[in-house]
Amino acid sequence: MTAEYDVAEFLARMPQGMGALNDRMGIEIVEISPERVVATMPVEGNTQPYGLLHGGASVVLAETLGSIGSALHAMPEKLSVGVDINATHHRAVTSGIVTGTATAIHLGRSSASYEVVITDEEGRRVCTSRITCALMPAQRFS
Repeated sequence: MTAEYDVAEFLARMPQGMGALNDRMGIEIVEISPERVVATMPVEGNTQPYGLLHGGASVVLAETLGSIGSALHAMPEKLSVGVDINATHHRAVTSGIVTGTATAIHLGRSSASYEVVITDEEGRRVCTSRITCALMPAQRFS
């Protein structure tokens, strides 16, 4: 098991920190390592017209977590890019904070996959997602 990384140090290495979308959605990273990434997101401001947590917001949270984990796994020789994500929404949430926990399923040379479980404040599963990222040579993007 790899030691937990410093969140502030990781964000300082990213060209745009958390990124505008994550900032707008109020996503806050709690813990990061290649094997496990945890973050929170408020329901308020991330709802659909019926006042429920928007399914797309859950997917953004899941993609953020899987992307961070795969980036940590890939650095510094490679960058990660999402190639597949799916989500199953289990229950509605109308207020409070949700917590996403990404757990590595596969950490390979050319891809990384994560299961992401999003829970409400009572620990009930709200959404289950799976994300796969391709690991690409870093010089390809310079």
